[in-house]
Amino acid sequence: MALTFTNGTRALAFPAPSMTVFFALQSLDVLTTLIGLHLGATEASLFVGRLLQLGLVSGLLISKCFAVILASAALAFQRPRVVVFLNYWFAALIAWNLCTILWLLAALRA
Repeated sequence: MALTFTNGTRALAFPAPSMTVFFALQSLDVLTTLIGLHLGATEASLFVGRLLQLGLVSGLLISKCFAVILASAALAFQRPRVVVFLNYWFAALIAWNLCTILWLLAALRA
């Protein structure tokens, strides 16, 4: 189901937020981050990098708690576009992580 809004004279469809997709993307982000760090990558985010000083898994879980709080607040304040934006953002982030993992694996084979 898509939300619709009117922009002038034409109606534009906007994807509905999906918390199922959100949680799946959060899980994939944790998994690809752990694999990347295991292969020798470094965390690009300063915020998450600081959290990782608390411990690898605990730092990632704290960062995911912040993501869940942000998504929950967006839905509570009736801002579903924020959740849609976060889903696209994390999908791009996972793609970046996968590219980094493939690059590191190629470097290890060389």
